[in-house]
Amino acid sequence: MNQVTISVTTVFGVEAVVRRELEQLGFSDISVRTGRLDFQAPVEAVIACNLWLRSAERVFIRLAQFEATDFGVLFDEVNALPWEDWIDEEGRFNVSGRSVQSQLSSVPACQKITKKAIVERLKEKRGGDWIEEGDVEFPVDVVLYKDTVSILLDTSGVGLHKRGYRTWIGAAPLKETLAAALVQLSFWNADRLLVDPFCGSGTIPIEAAMLARNIAPGLYREFASEEWSYLPQDKWDTARRAAMDVVKPNLETRIMAYDTDGFILDHARVHAENAGVADDIHFQQQSFIELSSKRPHGIIITNPPYGIRLSDTPEIHELYTSMPRVFAELPTWSFFIFTGFDDFEDIIQQEASRRRKLYNGRLECHYYQFHGPSPDDGRVAREQGVEVKQAFGGLPERTNEQAEIFANRLTKLARHMRRWPKRRGITCYRLYERDVPEVPLVVDRYADRLHISEYQRPNEHTLAEHETWLEHMANVAAKVMDVPEDHVFLKHRGRQRGNNQYCSVANDAHCFDVQEAELKFRVNLSDYIDTGLFLDHRITRTMVRDEAKGKRMLNLFAYTGSFSVYAAAGGAVSTTTVDLSHNYIDWAKWNMQANGFTDESCHRYIRHDAMTFLETLEEGETFDLAVVDPPTFSNSKSMENDWEVQKDHTVLLSKLAEKMDQGGVVYFSNNFRRFKLDEAYLETLFEIRDITNQTIPEDFRNKRIHQCWRMVVK
Repeated sequence: MNQVTISVTTVFGVEAVVRRELEQLGFSDISVRTGRLDFQAPVEAVIACNLWLRSAERVFIRLAQFEATDFGVLFDEVNALPWEDWIDEEGRFNVSGRSVQSQLSSVPACQKITKKAIVERLKEKRGGDWIEEGDVEFPVDVVLYKDTVSILLDTSGVGLHKRGYRTWIGAAPLKETLAAALVQLSFWNADRLLVDPFCGSGTIPIEAAMLARNIAPGLYREFASEEWSYLPQDKWDTARRAAMDVVKPNLETRIMAYDTDGFILDHARVHAENAGVADDIHFQQQSFIELSSKRPHGIIITNPPYGIRLSDTPEIHELYTSMPRVFAELPTWSFFIFTGFDDFEDIIQQEASRRRKLYNGRLECHYYQFHGPSPDDGRVAREQGVEVKQAFGGLPERTNEQAEIFANRLTKLARHMRRWPKRRGITCYRLYERDVPEVPLVVDRYADRLHISEYQRPNEHTLAEHETWLEHMANVAAKVMDVPEDHVFLKHRGRQRGNNQYCSVANDAHCFDVQEAELKFRVNLSDYIDTGLFLDHRITRTMVRDEAKGKRMLNLFAYTGSFSVYAAAGGAVSTTTVDLSHNYIDWAKWNMQANGFTDESCHRYIRHDAMTFLETLEEGETFDLAVVDPPTFSNSKSMENDWEVQKDHTVLLSKLAEKMDQGGVVYFSNNFRRFKLDEAYLETLFEIRDITNQTIPEDFRNKRIHQCWRMVVK
């Protein structure tokens, strides 16, 4: 019994990790198969394996391996084994089994025959007609793979992932053994900062801390083989004392573990305490988008959330697409992402340096590795004065050349327009609009601030490179325009989801007031794709003001009510501001009241969709001036049907005509480039004049920014 064959099982994909662990324990001549490693060693070796293997699933003694295609051979081979040497008289044994691609496919039958063969052997060797089973467990496994039978004695009992420190298990848990493998497959060592931004119940940080401090993973749990006579307890006690003696001091660089769920973090702290590494990990409630660090050469190892289908989970899609932008702020770091989506690289639009297929339970996953510069690479790069090649981001080629062209163009435009805004009484205007094709940005000036948005993303940039490129161009604009960097607001149109053009992209609420034609408007440069004041309608607003005196004005799809403000300033006797959004109705009311239009008996604010508002308007209530500036598409939950401007504009304008006095004027506009007005039908209701060219401000080079018509009710 001294020399035995030990079989260590693993999940698919971590065999190399477990082999390295075995070699570090001093074992050699290891045979590796998918999900299993075999080697010869003294029987006492199972103690070290159970105590020290971090990424293995179980430790077995393999008693036999043979070919069998009928139950008779199975019985005879099992019965021939010296079970009396392996199973103590006070022992009891259950037989579990698996069969894959074997003629003996009935697992229950294989278990029953194996059990019977063992019983018959023990009855023969011990005498008597009955085997009395005691309390000591001797779990037996019969495994058939392609007609090859392995008879195994399970020395671990419960799986090795049951370290004993985890008292709470949430949804989709990551096994401790797999977490340990993820750490060992990374570049991390105790000298580098490790961050897990989706730590959950703390498994990855805890396993990393135990590895770095050389804490045996099985130190605080029990194993089935501890009660076996040929592995006496004193040997286990000696092995545990030796393991305690080699535990290293607390980490000098604490591991950082973040999650948004405070309840889960409370459990993570308990788990770390149970594992003896509470002082080695800093747990903090924090969202992923807040992740930042100035520490060099850190490592991120994480298992972010994922659903069955990414398309079913918009929040997760938003999370994944934000990763390149966040990671680009950590230029010298490396990133190790374990996720269940094969198209992860497509989502982030960047190939991994390396990927490895692993299984989390039965779910096929991949471990994506993005290798940043090593400390030596960084040192050499600094000495040679070259850019460090970072895992995410970095300035693409020709960035400096593009930045110089962009700066020169901005300088020229700013000089050309330095007197123009003041002469027209405006503080908000378009400064730059893709004037250089290689820098496809839009730069708007709002008083002493800049608002920069993307026109389109250059295809040759990865998402992370584009993030770095955008920040660089924003800094160039700030320098040229002599604007502090914290007064520059950069919008990523890639963050916009769905077809709602007013969706929120942040929650910073950077609001302030601007002047236009001696009127005051509140703008928000941080939270939405649009700021609250459509600059391209500056001339159209003036037309409405000039025509508003004595009129009853209706503003449909009112957004923040700027047309209502202009109409009231032009002498409208009443304004009715209609929008589906609570936020925009409140915003419109603020704009009106800030300009002195506080009488709500004259100025109404109605939260409703435009179509339903017209259908439910009181009999006899009419208007003689209206502005209709709808979005291209809207699918609000508050609406019974989706809105599509091309499909629905005819019905809407027909309903509006019924609520307008004869000779009433409608300004209808939208920014859908492929929009075609149904003039053939609408000419039966209105006299129609296309005023698009007259309504495009001179600071807009894009003359297709909107289409606009003036319609007079017949």
